[in-house]
Formats: sequence, C-alpha cells, structure tokens
Amino acid sequence: MKYLRFVSVLLVLCTLTIAAQDKNVTKSEFRDPKEGFYDEILRQLNDYTPSTDKKKVFRVDFTGIDIPKSTNEFTRYWHNDPVSQGRTGTCWCFSTTSFFESEINRQFGVKVKLSEIHTVYYEYLEKTKRFVKERGNSAIGEGSEANAVCRIWKQYGVVPESVYDGLPKGQKFHDHKKLFDEINAYLQGLKASNAWDEETAVKTVRAILNHYLGEPPTDFVYEGKKYTPMQFLKNYVKINMDDYVDILSLKEKPFYKQVEYGVEDNWWHDSSYYNVSLDDFISALKVTLKNGGTCAIGGDVSEPGHDGWHNAAIVPTFDIPAEYINDDAREFRFNNGTTQDDHGLHAVGYLVKDGVTWFLIKDSGSGSRNGDAKGYYFYREDYVKLKIMDFMVHKDFVKDLLKKFN
Repeated sequence: MKYLRFVSVLLVLCTLTIAAQDKNVTKSEFRDPKEGFYDEILRQLNDYTPSTDKKKVFRVDFTGIDIPKSTNEFTRYWHNDPVSQGRTGTCWCFSTTSFFESEINRQFGVKVKLSEIHTVYYEYLEKTKRFVKERGNSAIGEGSEANAVCRIWKQYGVVPESVYDGLPKGQKFHDHKKLFDEINAYLQGLKASNAWDEETAVKTVRAILNHYLGEPPTDFVYEGKKYTPMQFLKNYVKINMDDYVDILSLKEKPFYKQVEYGVEDNWWHDSSYYNVSLDDFISALKVTLKNGGTCAIGGDVSEPGHDGWHNAAIVPTFDIPAEYINDDAREFRFNNGTTQDDHGLHAVGYLVKDGVTWFLIKDSGSGSRNGDAKGYYFYREDYVKLKIMDFMVHKDFVKDLLKKFN
C-alpha cells in the first residue's frame, strides 16, 4: 500500500509538472494582414495602394502572456516624445539622436529637440566620399550605426530640429525613397563609367540632397543667440562625443577586445566596439538603466515574437526557451543570418515583473504605433539577450566593464 501511495503521489507530481510546463509553452497563430501606421504614412505621401496580398502572417499568440499594459508601469527617464522616421531607413539616427537628447537632459537639465536630418544629410556626403575612394566597393544605403552620429557631429556639428527638419513644406512624414534612388543611381553610374572625381561626386550628391531636404543652415538663431552648427554642439549641446562607447556581444570575435562590427551598416569599418560576453552585455545594460541612464540599442526586429499590435517583444519557446539563451545560441542566429542588424532603438526605462526585467523601448518605426502605447515597445529580457546586438552608452555607466579591456 505504501508503494502504491508513493506511485500515486509521483504520478500527481508529474502531472502537475507537465501542466505547469505546458502553461509556459508559447503558442503561435496565423493572422490576417491588417493596415497599420505605415499605411497612414503612405496615404499622407499620396503613395498608398491597398495590398492585394492576403497571405496570413505568422506571429506569437499573446493570449495569456502577462505583458506590461502601459508605459506608466516602468521606471522611465526623460526623453522627447516618439517621432516617426516616415518612409526612410534612418532609424540609426532617430534612435541615437533621441539618446543624446536624453543625455543632454541627464547631464545639464536641458530639454531640446535636435535635427536628425542634418546628420543624415552629411552622412550621405561621407558615404559618397568613401564610395569614390573605394572605387565603388563601399556600401551605399540608408542605414548606418549609432556611432555615425558621433562621427558626423564631431565633423559637422548639430542643429535644432526647428531650424532644419528636412521636410518639404506641408509634408507631414519624411520620405527618402526618391532621394536615395537618385543618389544610388548616380553613384552606380559613376562606378559603371569609372568616373572617380570626388569633388564632382560630392557636389552632385549635395545638389540632390538640397533638392529633397533643403540646404542646411551655416548659421542660425536659437533662443536669442546666434550659432553655427559646431558652436551649437560646443556651447549649447555641450556633451562630449568621446565619452560614449559601443558595447557588442558576438562570440565570433574575441571577448574583451575592441573589434569591428561586421555588418553592412558599419560601412566605414569602425573597429572600436567593445566586445563582451552575453552575461556582461545584459548586466551592463541593466546596470545602466537602473542607475539613471538610457542606451541607444541595435538589433533584429523581424521576429514572430516582435509585435507592434501588442507593443511587445518576447522570444517564444518554439524558437528557444529563455533558459537556453547563451553566447552560442546568439552567435548561431547571427552567423546563419536569422539575426540581423536591422533596426536602431532607444531604451528609456525598465520594469522588473515577476523576477524578469522588461525594457521600455522608444521606437521611430511604424510598427510601434499600431498598438495602444504609441511609439513604444516592451522588450522582455529574453528578447534583448537573443536579438539585441549592441548598445551605445556613456562610459561612466560601464567603467567597471571597460576595466576588463587592455
């Protein structure tokens, strides 16, 4: 009888364990496609055509998943309201500009809205110079990396959005499709004709930029004072571009060395990224947010667990259970191309919920405006560990981590 009772208890315990495990299993679903914020952008640009693609989309079924309900649940740090990047591939600049706006406020208590497009303008000129120097063997695209903003500001300065927004009169959303197509066609023409005159190339690309974006100011008045872009950086913005570092976590590169981030958007082959283990990566990100800082982050947002209608991002168990996410799982996905460097965002807050950290993410992309928390996502810790590849941060928040580097 004692044996039978033991077996009965064991069966009950096994049943409860299986039931508990089943409760934590993430399910998937196929959803009918529906219109979102991006369709609104296209309507404003008079370029909207109703989709005839009826293919269902594969997504996580968020039924029963306890995600945050509001940005108010998070410990948040000051940042400007989310803005749309429109139909452009300039998330890198919108996210990093937002990050620096928060840094200006954190260090000096100043609230300012800076121009993203001023930086984008000069990034195109620098891409053109490199394209000519490399005889066409340098990437030309709309994308770039967070540290491009530091490089451009140090070289060309920065201006408030109110004096240069890069928008044609009466246009609500940014649209760089024709601009990029024209620049790309011109540069590919140079390559085909072997016409490598840098001065002519820069002059022509500048003319294209001026046509679509307007010519940036050489000087301007802001709050009653006159500045050049470089003076505005030095005397108003004041933050030191050399105080910021980029933290990377990729097993294919040696840990605790500064390395090149081998993605196309790092078109100038920057090799100053501080490469660390995943444990140190996620720890440094948490420490920064829990101590009053924010971060510009970059990674992959093309996942079934990344859902704008729920403003949430998680890693489903049908991909990989959270407890199995490690350096190898992360590298495996980056190496085979299922993790890509396709979006820049701004981490502006955190929440610890049932022992798990959630990150409040400000986003300039259209998907974040499909749900109730307009312009934001709630990233669960497992998503950040698996899919966020790098972040920019003020060096003071990671000084202990930087001591591990020679």
